[in-house]
Amino acid sequence: MVQGTRDELLERLAEAVDAVTVAHPTRVAVDGPPAAGKTTLADELAAVLREQGRHVIRATIDDFLFPRARRYPRGEYSAEGCYHDTHDKEALNRVLLDPLGPGGDRRFQPAVYDRDADAVLSPPVTAAPADAVLVFDGVFLLRPELIDRWDLRIFVSAALEKTVGRAVIRERRVSTRVDIERRWRERYIPSQELYFATARPTQHADIVVQNDEPQRPVWESARSSEVLAAGE
Repeated sequence: MVQGTRDELLERLAEAVDAVTVAHPTRVAVDGPPAAGKTTLADELAAVLREQGRHVIRATIDDFLFPRARRYPRGEYSAEGCYHDTHDKEALNRVLLDPLGPGGDRRFQPAVYDRDADAVLSPPVTAAPADAVLVFDGVFLLRPELIDRWDLRIFVSAALEKTVGRAVIRERRVSTRVDIERRWRERYIPSQELYFATARPTQHADIVVQNDEPQRPVWESARSSEVLAAGE
């Protein structure tokens, strides 16, 4: 396990992406709890890869939600509902992950849902080059329905209690502290506990990043004894 700078982490992640050898676009999952920092890390990794000349497709699980009327059959604060009813996993595989995977035609759509409008989307189909990289962030990406669709699996870890404080800062302009804390403690944190108990995501990750201190992250290879150490 290594602690280093943010730039050192990004360099190691970019090297891990470059080390993937597949005959189709490289599909990178950046998984982790809400407010763990996975979206920021995915954005930064995408920028580094673009600087290196890679064609990057940047997408997120938030664009593969079911419409709001379908997301809460078990109630707005249900942890089981958060895990089971929120994301259109079938559409994600059909329009994005499978077309970019083995045997796919590389013709994909990056989204099926507009969260701001709460509306179904059907963006134009785009063709990806064979050496493209998909950098995809979101929760629950290493669940059984998706686990075999990824060519590199990154899990961004943060203490669940710490994510509550980050969420309050991030969402205070659109929601009250009471509402944010209730949503986290009744829905999001228990859903992550359910995910860990049933899917064991860190056991399937290639790289685990401990992001409690974003500017001094800690990382390691989770699936072998080889540590992705700075300077190696």
